[in-house]
Amino acid sequence: MVLPITSKVNSKGNLEIGGVDTVKLAANYKTPLYVIDKATVLNSIEDYHRAFKKTRLDYELIYAGKAFLCKGFCKILKQNDFSLDVSSGGELYTAIKAGFNPRRIYMHGNNKTLDELGLALRWGVGNIVVDNRAELRMLSKLRKKVSIFIRITPGISAYTHKYIETGKEDSKFGFALGSEALKYVKEALASPNINLKGFHVHIGSQIFTVKSFSRAIEKLMKFSASVYKKTGWQVGELNLGGGLGIKYLSKDKPASIEEYVKTLADQVKKQSKLYKMKINKVLIEPGRSIIGNAGVSLYTVGTVKKIPGVRTYVSVDGGMSDNLRPMLYGARYEALIANKADQKNRKRVTIAGKHCESGDVLIKDVALPNIEEKDILCIAATGAYGYSMANNYNRQPRPAVVIINKGRSNVLIRRETYQDIVRLDI
Repeated sequence: MVLPITSKVNSKGNLEIGGVDTVKLAANYKTPLYVIDKATVLNSIEDYHRAFKKTRLDYELIYAGKAFLCKGFCKILKQNDFSLDVSSGGELYTAIKAGFNPRRIYMHGNNKTLDELGLALRWGVGNIVVDNRAELRMLSKLRKKVSIFIRITPGISAYTHKYIETGKEDSKFGFALGSEALKYVKEALASPNINLKGFHVHIGSQIFTVKSFSRAIEKLMKFSASVYKKTGWQVGELNLGGGLGIKYLSKDKPASIEEYVKTLADQVKKQSKLYKMKINKVLIEPGRSIIGNAGVSLYTVGTVKKIPGVRTYVSVDGGMSDNLRPMLYGARYEALIANKADQKNRKRVTIAGKHCESGDVLIKDVALPNIEEKDILCIAATGAYGYSMANNYNRQPRPAVVIINKGRSNVLIRRETYQDIVRLDI
């Protein structure tokens, strides 16, 4: 099972993370509950820094805020030499309220509004990743100095779920590689208030095949050489996006952080030599691979419904309002009973949520020990795109987020209340 690196079964037979008994966490903070292990986060962060230092390239690590973001997590990023990418005004506002250096923020989005761009410039955001011609022209009209990256769609497959594959030609993101992209590169270069720093490419998410990243760099460098030949402008920085996959199931085999970074660096060096171009800095945007395996979700078991010869449904006190990925992507997870972590799996059951929806199923046919009402169920690898995609379906309050470190627990995000649910009602 894919659990945080500090996980173990304690003397009571309970799952312990970061020196804290998860059964006690559930009792103290109630459920559903998101739990993040800080040591696992820091371990992944250090793996990225260590891997890039081996390449001897100038680099910048930019955390993809869409995976999970709150003010407290922004502070962890600041302390560990990470920049931040945001993809909405709300994510940007969170970063600013957390005191994050705006010069180290990269603003994304395929449909940024004039208000969002205005806020970004007013707050001194260092980099705008331009996604389309309308946005480029809005920035020109704002007449404020701004540094940008132009997002290129390389037209390749990342071999991942179609909803998180973003580098194919048929994509809502970016400028198509070739004449369209070249046209708007020229437009950016001609704008007196725009400083074009480089190109951005992001081919998708939860990618296991590193060859796709190599192919994207190859096409991007070929395009960069063409731009230099036709305009005399040489790209200085390459933002290669993110997308490295993680283990959700024990059988999954994603590339390691070191293998991923080495693949990127080797290809940048190879293509730079081929086209006689000097790349000043390589940037990447990891998100899931920082936070995904650091998080688990805790639930309390309620109804256990046995249908002889068909299925046993185990209903928990959360579901599609706190983890939409199984319904949206068909995502699979592994689970254990936190208060029976030392017991053998005996039967297959289906974990159902509490929402008024037949499709509200978190895990289908998972092997668990004998499960009973009030047991604490732990679903692993929910750190990424759990809270960030949480919603209030059936007017269900969103869970709290707790971070664990060296035997201590602290709330990062408090649990919503029923008062919060009606607070905006008129």
